[in-house]
Amino acid sequence: MSRLWLIDAGYMFNARHSVRPGYEFSYLKLRQYLEHSGDIWRAYYLNASPNPPSDAQDSFHRWLRSGPPHGPKIITKIYPLRQQRADKAYCEECGQKVQLRCQHQLENGPTHRVYNEIQKGVDVGIASLALILAPHYETLLLSSGDADLADVVDYLGANGKRIELVVFREGVSSELQCRTDAIYWLNDIADELENIRDDERGCSIAED
Repeated sequence: MSRLWLIDAGYMFNARHSVRPGYEFSYLKLRQYLEHSGDIWRAYYLNASPNPPSDAQDSFHRWLRSGPPHGPKIITKIYPLRQQRADKAYCEECGQKVQLRCQHQLENGPTHRVYNEIQKGVDVGIASLALILAPHYETLLLSSGDADLADVVDYLGANGKRIELVVFREGVSSELQCRTDAIYWLNDIADELENIRDDERGCSIAED
């Protein structure tokens, strides 16, 4: 049975803290664990990072693409971070606009532009790969908790694909959970996946 593994790197980076603060896992160990149940035809790691990426990020991505026994043989797709204005926001409690201002802005000086850098494109990339590559796999392994993928999962399931989540016990939408055929809860095997040697590469460097 051919299997495709799609990884939302931002989700995996943040959700790993549900094991314990500072926990790191090895993508090599995780792939080896998943392949106990059958070979993975192809794996994709999708992330957003600053442009240009740091040397540490470049090194980590090269390692991800490296083949066994030294690397997990995962294709990387890296999207640029997008800027989103942060000077105006809404208060959830009172429903009013809140004005945010840089603490270094002078009273009569030029306005400082306040913004957040946010991940964009990863969820669309996952959905596109899942649909475009559909003729080539029977089972989709999905490492994401994003409810926006529910419609894609519905479509694939209705067209005979088996859907399995590979996730931590945090940040996984119930909209996804109820649409999948199986769930690998990584918290349950966290000790087995833990990165304990430098040459195994932890996950955290991807977001440094």
